[in-house]
Order: sequence, then structure tokens, then C-alpha cells
Amino acid sequence: MLIHDLAKQTSVPAKTIRYYESLGLLPHPKRAANNYRQYAPVDAERLRFIASARSLGFSLDDVAEILAARDKGLAPCQRVLDAVDRRLTDVDRRIGGLLALRDSLRQLQSEGAILPRDDVQGEHCVCYLLKAYHDSGRVIIEREPFVGD
Repeated sequence: MLIHDLAKQTSVPAKTIRYYESLGLLPHPKRAANNYRQYAPVDAERLRFIASARSLGFSLDDVAEILAARDKGLAPCQRVLDAVDRRLTDVDRRIGGLLALRDSLRQLQSEGAILPRDDVQGEHCVCYLLKAYHDSGRVIIEREPFVGD
């Protein structure tokens, strides 16, 4: 099958498939006489595994380690469980950060609701509270980087 067929069958964009190939997560496919990539059903299964692991938040390093074990004929089960444990720890940390962030936002909302809404200078309104919060140096949650950061 061609790359667009593989992409359609697995819901993984062709660009991502090529990227996974460049990382060695997918083996380099055979090439047809016209130099088009040709994939086998086994490639689709491997790609589905990669996509599933990535959707669960597994790192590319985790995926590579699991696939390398499988490629060597070793059962990757313990590696998968270790990766799941790391993901759970990360999710719990993020949940804790999000809960703390929610509490801070609720506090700002509560305090800001009683302040004037016409303070153009921003010295006695909710805008001041935001600035004061930032200036306090408190970091509640690590944010995901924005495009362009």
C-alpha cells in the first residue's frame, strides 16, 4: 500500500509517518520502481501501536524502547508497565497543578468580583490582582508552550 493508503487506514498523517520513519520507529519501507514507498499490513499494525501509545501520552523514547524490545524478540510488557507508571505519575502531578490553578482562579474571581470595573489605570481592580499574583512569584502549573515560544 502507498503512504496515503497507510495514512487513511491508520488516521496518521503522511508527514507523521515519514517522521516516524526518520526516527526509526517505522522501518524504511520498500520502494516501488517509481520510488514510492510501499507498506505492508505489518507496518499498519506497528503504526497503530505507535499512534495508540502516543495518544496515551507515551514519549517517543518510550515507544522506541518498547518497539526495540519487541524487534529483538523480547516481551516488552514490563517496559509498557513502567511507561504507564511514569504517565500516571505525570498525570497526577498535572491534576494537582490544575486543582491548585483552579483554586487560585476562584480566589481571583472572588476577590475581583467586588473590585471596581472602571479603573483605567488598573491599580484597584482585578487587573491589579493579576499583576500582584504574577509578582508574588507563585507558579501553580507548568503551562504547555505556545507555538512561537
